[in-house]
Amino acid sequence: MHVFVTGASGWIGSHTVDDLLAAGHTVSGIARSDSSSAALAAKGVTVLRGDLDDLDTIRRGAADSDGVLHLANKHDWGNPTATNATERAAVETIGEALVGTDRPFVVASGVAGLAQGRPATEQDPNPFVGPDSMRGGSENRALDFVDQGVRSIAARFSPTTHGTGDHGFIAAIVAAARERGVSGYVGDGTNTWAAVHVTDAARLVRLGLEQAPAGTKLHAVAETAIPTRAIAEAVGEGLGLPVTSVDPADAEEHFGFIGRFFAMEMSATSEGTRELLGWEPTGPRLLEDVAAGAYAEAARR
Repeated sequence: MHVFVTGASGWIGSHTVDDLLAAGHTVSGIARSDSSSAALAAKGVTVLRGDLDDLDTIRRGAADSDGVLHLANKHDWGNPTATNATERAAVETIGEALVGTDRPFVVASGVAGLAQGRPATEQDPNPFVGPDSMRGGSENRALDFVDQGVRSIAARFSPTTHGTGDHGFIAAIVAAARERGVSGYVGDGTNTWAAVHVTDAARLVRLGLEQAPAGTKLHAVAETAIPTRAIAEAVGEGLGLPVTSVDPADAEEHFGFIGRFFAMEMSATSEGTRELLGWEPTGPRLLEDVAAGAYAEAARR
């Protein structure tokens, strides 16, 4: 299968590209910079120069493929309106290019906000609908195309897809601890996060592309519920820093943008995904990664 990947040089995307190539697929991907282009080309990826706002390139990449993985997102926390609009436009462009083909279209999503008071499951509907909602309502918009002959699949990622080189949420928490001189958690730290190692997430995305029926919601979740206090304790131990509670009112001032997320309950299960795809995570657990120094570089920023 020839797979078109947005975000091919990103954190999850680069590992997914490696997994696709190892499984015998060919890959094309968008790259914004010379360095990203060179890295992808060195793997044997066909490079399309552009970014998420380059809808003509996205349309061409999707139309010329046997399936699409949409893993890119601007993640501009200072301008969520623009980020959401770009995300929705990209999903609509890909979906329209695939109408009537029955080709797979895997769109990245998340587990945040799916359930209250319990871990989210694959059966939970995504509450974010419409262009003004989180991620521009991209999961639901992608699934709209099922009725138009597209094998749309939602890949819902844990709040932390971790591993050495990760520059996401855990890296931001580590960097905040280094800057503040304490490793903090919000409130009593009993709210929990789901987690998955990046290599397990990459393999799940590839299996979903190959096997999942239209309309499937997959959960890239290896660990259901890690208390945020335990995350802070692991970070503190690794950095040799004291661990302390941060008042919820001060969370964003203390942590930066990550504070709003570190205070949230973002737990989820993946039993349905494992049964459907035969997927079993084998990578390190989050606290093992932190203890092994996977985020040492983040600590020095």
